[in-house]
Amino acid sequence: MAGEEVILLSVYPSMFSMRVRIALAEKGVKYELKEEDLTNKSLLLLEMNPVHKKVPVLIHNGKPILESLIIVQYIDEVWHDKNPLEPSDPYERAQARFWADFIDKKVFDPARGIWATKGEEQEAAKKEFIEILKILEGELGEKPYFGGETFGLVDVALIPLYSWFYAFETCGNFKIESQCPKLVAWAKFCMQRESVSQSLSDPHSVYDTVLFLKKMFGIE
Repeated sequence: MAGEEVILLSVYPSMFSMRVRIALAEKGVKYELKEEDLTNKSLLLLEMNPVHKKVPVLIHNGKPILESLIIVQYIDEVWHDKNPLEPSDPYERAQARFWADFIDKKVFDPARGIWATKGEEQEAAKKEFIEILKILEGELGEKPYFGGETFGLVDVALIPLYSWFYAFETCGNFKIESQCPKLVAWAKFCMQRESVSQSLSDPHSVYDTVLFLKKMFGIE
């Protein structure tokens, strides 16, 4: 679309921001990336997301779109002529949205618990995290992507988590691949896509960020 303005308000290394970057890359959309400092939020962020005051925010021709999954769906609808992320079949689309929502509701609390807690609480978080991943692994089955042969919404929703696996494993002293080999194989397959490899944060940089957060929150 000629003459359009696309801006992404993001923060490093937010998994939710990575989703949007992947979707924009899949569509070949050129955009301006503005990294936010959440300890000193910009006036633009406060203006564009006055309710939650959080990233990511996609600003398309001056209008804000909020919440990562909603943004990804918006991107898919606006730039619909290339690499569709949602199935055209209504039932398959509903199923994809269910699993994307499942990821949002179930994955991130135990994931945070792995690095933000210790002792019995951390062990419980690790157990719950692996249980959730096994459910997702069951849904993936033998398919290359969650949607079958096509990279889509559920893949976009989940793959940013892979960039945090090293941090989870190091903080929690466990190995995800030994318990969820098919899911890790799926992640490595997704990483072969330029849209993914260029959008995900470096795992060691993510770990450095986690160490900073642990220190900031007094978790040792």
